[in-house]
Amino acid sequence: MDFPISHTHINPVYLITTGFLVGVLGGFFGVGGSFLAGPVLFGFGVPMNFVVGTDLAHIVGKSVVAARKHYSLGHVDMKLGAFMMIGTIPGVELGAQIIEGLKRWGHVDVAVGLAFILILLSVSGFMTWETWKTRQHHSTSSKKKGDQNQSGKRAEDHAFSHIYLRIQKIKLGPHIKLPKSDIARISVWSIIGVSFVGGLFSGFLGGGAGYIRLPAMIYLLGVPTHVAVGTDLFEIIVSAGYGTVTHALKGNVDILIALVMHTGAAIGAQFGTVLTQYFSGTRLRMAFIPLPVIGCGIILWGLLKGVHGK
Repeated sequence: MDFPISHTHINPVYLITTGFLVGVLGGFFGVGGSFLAGPVLFGFGVPMNFVVGTDLAHIVGKSVVAARKHYSLGHVDMKLGAFMMIGTIPGVELGAQIIEGLKRWGHVDVAVGLAFILILLSVSGFMTWETWKTRQHHSTSSKKKGDQNQSGKRAEDHAFSHIYLRIQKIKLGPHIKLPKSDIARISVWSIIGVSFVGGLFSGFLGGGAGYIRLPAMIYLLGVPTHVAVGTDLFEIIVSAGYGTVTHALKGNVDILIALVMHTGAAIGAQFGTVLTQYFSGTRLRMAFIPLPVIGCGIILWGLLKGVHGK
């Protein structure tokens, strides 16, 4: 099938299958799936600026489906999501402007591809280290079997680091309380900072940038894993929605590719969301670790093989 906007030819079955798999992963991990969707589109021969814009477009609808399901399960902190919007939109716009600068420079494929690889390997490496430390913590504390209540569940999400405690003690006001996330007091600027960085990567690398924002919500803000998954999907609707508009205005969106992928993604997102109920926070994070590495491999293959004939 020919896609005249991005000047590519792709079998629609491949796009629907990719959309379905990305939908499952997005609903399961609370990320948009751009750590796989972007690399796969690049591997199909889509220029990187269209990869970024089109990935944002296809993720919007899927994230709406997954976020609604998570909301019904009680996994969305709407108050946290509302404050995150303040940082998300300017971050997305800055990322989109960087893409425009790289287009004028003429090296958008290589620059964005290498940035993708660096970021995804860093995220996977950090989460590997964190999960290993968390499991170590649990093995030493499992001898004290007394507490398997709510505080025990919180320990599962927070045993890895004390960084979030320091962030919650930031004195720069205003401060808010997030009952849904079991956070008694946190600076609004911490939330805006995390959402701005997430928005920046969304606008620059495409998708919802959940591979950045989700770990940041868990490790820096102290949000429980399941709530972070649902809230991140809600936030992806904002970042990907705005990102789609601004990239479309800049000529970076192939809407036909996005629509074909969405037919599979909307179904997959519902499957992935249901699966989260059967996994603990630690296991969710462990399952996530190899996926960015797979995305890196696909991008590296595309760069080395020169899928665009460059």
